[in-house]
Amino acid sequence: MIKRTLHFSNPAYLSLHLGQMVIKFPSENGEERKTVTRPIEDIGIVIIESHAVTITSALLSELLANNVAVVTCDERHLPNGLLLNLDGNTLQTERFLAQINASIPLKKQLWQLTVKQKIANQAALLKHVGGVETGCMEAWSRNVKSGDSDNLEGRAAAYYWKNFFPDLPEFRRGQFEDAPNHLLNYGYSILRGVIARSLVGSGLHPTLGIYHHNKYNSYCLADDIMEPYRPYVDKVVMNIGNLFGWATPITKDVKKILLSIPTLDVVIDGLRRPLMVGASITTASLARCFMGEQRKISYPRIDENTFK
Repeated sequence: MIKRTLHFSNPAYLSLHLGQMVIKFPSENGEERKTVTRPIEDIGIVIIESHAVTITSALLSELLANNVAVVTCDERHLPNGLLLNLDGNTLQTERFLAQINASIPLKKQLWQLTVKQKIANQAALLKHVGGVETGCMEAWSRNVKSGDSDNLEGRAAAYYWKNFFPDLPEFRRGQFEDAPNHLLNYGYSILRGVIARSLVGSGLHPTLGIYHHNKYNSYCLADDIMEPYRPYVDKVVMNIGNLFGWATPITKDVKKILLSIPTLDVVIDGLRRPLMVGASITTASLARCFMGEQRKISYPRIDENTFK
């Protein structure tokens, strides 16, 4: 089942009643606005952008109990926080231990698989959107070694971003660089929430990464596993740039497009599924890798039919 993404950019009062999220908006011009309810079991992500949103502790607890990812935003309206359930799987203790005790060779092998698919997806997207020569990237994808000891991910990223926005020859990818980085950052934050939610649902801890290990990063594993999914966000941002211009602010219409990320089509093992469902398949396969039950992570694959 595809879970809903709810986004609150205006003042609202959110509460709980009989397993439903009750959404009450302030009155306008002295007139009461209609109260809306949504079944919590249908919700996957809640994004609270407005600082004038009030949420009850009962609702927050129920959301987390149902493995809903709650994303908060800063004064610039960019996602800056993520709340997740601490008890997302009945086998959580067993899987935590397997994750903690994973050997260095296993982690290097898992990172190799991750980088291979990320570069392959970047190459496929680059060819699709711009007809750019990607023979070098396809070769890099095939030649990634255990742990990506040759840093082919970095080499591929440099080539990818140099060619991805042909109208922006000076583009530099970075957290605080010029547009359209603000769109990429927003989209990646949504993707990160989807992946972190799926990791928790699969009984894994999103902090304990296989490659990322920054001591200040609470979502290292989410940042690892989202890598092959990033090109899907890149395609959404390219569509936004073509529609509204690269420097467009994150307006209501732009947010609507970015919030479609969890429902994008992805293809895993030859079957087309929504990205949120695909993320759960990916994280479940990762858990089996940690448990010694599987050798490869199931990642989405971009091909010529992906964006038809």
